[in-house]
Amino acid sequence: MKIPLRIVAVVVLTWLSVAHGQGTPPPWAYMMNPPDFKPAPDDGSPRRVPDSEAAFTLTQVRDLFFAPDWHPADHPPMPDIVARGREPDVFACGVCHRADGPGGPENSSLAGLPKAYIVQQMRDFKSGARTTSVPERLPSKLMIALAKGVTDAEVDAAAEYFAPLKQRANIRVVESDAAPKTYVTGWFLAAVTTGEKEPLGQRIIEVPEDLQHFVSRDSRARFTAYVPLGSVKTGVALASTGANGKTIPCAGCHGADLKGVAAVPGIAGRSPSYMIRQLYDFKSGARAGKDSALMKPSVEKLTVEDMIALAAYAATLAP
Repeated sequence: MKIPLRIVAVVVLTWLSVAHGQGTPPPWAYMMNPPDFKPAPDDGSPRRVPDSEAAFTLTQVRDLFFAPDWHPADHPPMPDIVARGREPDVFACGVCHRADGPGGPENSSLAGLPKAYIVQQMRDFKSGARTTSVPERLPSKLMIALAKGVTDAEVDAAAEYFAPLKQRANIRVVESDAAPKTYVTGWFLAAVTTGEKEPLGQRIIEVPEDLQHFVSRDSRARFTAYVPLGSVKTGVALASTGANGKTIPCAGCHGADLKGVAAVPGIAGRSPSYMIRQLYDFKSGARAGKDSALMKPSVEKLTVEDMIALAAYAATLAP
């Protein structure tokens, strides 16, 4: 069932206005499935993606303890924790984050993140220091639950695997005053098939270029992010100069090209939807882990519009 974004947004905004007394997390970034959401049934037919000889059923690609490996030549062998997880509580990392770590708009890209950073984030999830501004959002709930059951050795193996992988450029940023009409499916947005559009306003709408490839967990799936007109230029000014004290120049920690320095993660070319959530979570205090104090001065004066500009600009950069 395809629920228009505008209807879901009203429901989500109503809930959020009650749950969060100070400010409202942008619902288009913290997308939640509608209460009556039901995934499409599996007809048993094999699914395929371009440039792959593999075939998996819909049931297989939905199995949280099986990471579909469409392109095994793209990466070294996956460790067990990435490929299969550990039943019953620790899901395979490669299910949500894909076999070589590109992730998607609903979660994070892990490819190329510093090993020390990945390990620390898992510690923060486990301790409760890293949460989310929308606690009922399932991807975050699953991540927090998984972190409580995973062992240090399993975290180390996963981090050792993802850190050396090269982050793939997979996002096309389009400045526009309109975006495709969308619906919510699987905690992310998909464009309606009719080609209809709607005003973009102050949002970022990030959708898979081919929905079925992304649903099949193809690690080569690509995305289009529609961002407001002029937002990239505004993001350049915020990131490079701090805009007269509005924030702190990003390069001071993330490097001149925003590709990261030592244990500081790169933010170039990563999902703008994910980046919005992290900036908002830092500001709201939902992310309060070991190094979060370093981000606090950067986000405390930012509006959601500022966050949109920064995320739009970073997404245009080569990873």
